[in-house]
Amino acid sequence: MTDQVKPVLSEHARKEIDHWLAKYPEDRKQSAVLAALREVQHENNGFLTTELMDAVADYLGMPQIAVYEVASFYSMLETKPIGRHSISICTNISCMLSGSDAVVDYTEKKLGIKTGQSTADGRFFLKKEEECLAACCGGPMMMVDHVYYENLTNEKIDAILEKLD
Repeated sequence: MTDQVKPVLSEHARKEIDHWLAKYPEDRKQSAVLAALREVQHENNGFLTTELMDAVADYLGMPQIAVYEVASFYSMLETKPIGRHSISICTNISCMLSGSDAVVDYTEKKLGIKTGQSTADGRFFLKKEEECLAACCGGPMMMVDHVYYENLTNEKIDAILEKLD
């Protein structure tokens, strides 16, 4: 009897990566690295492990260090465990002029953490910084689990956070 080793990348992840690979020339597989990392991060409770990054590198035929560089550069990728709900508050100039500093301060106090930290119960992760979320007309704004919330007030923040499990 032989033991079967479970592949590091799920069948779903490989299909998703293949979908992205089809968009690029055969000799440009590395172009799908960001989509590949997003997918495997999503399947791994919101963060990347070295094992997952190495598997993506192997699948795309890339040096491991090149995948690590991408994972450490983009703010939407995490390389350590984080809270279930990821909160990004835009701090770019448009949102800053609309009061994003006060939104950050209020959210930190409400959650009892600083940016870059997760709550002790693992419920929330407050990203360290989000340069721009491309909703300048709706500032101050934040994104929670990839959903945009604009024209924030303390009351709106309370309502958003209270409805999350």
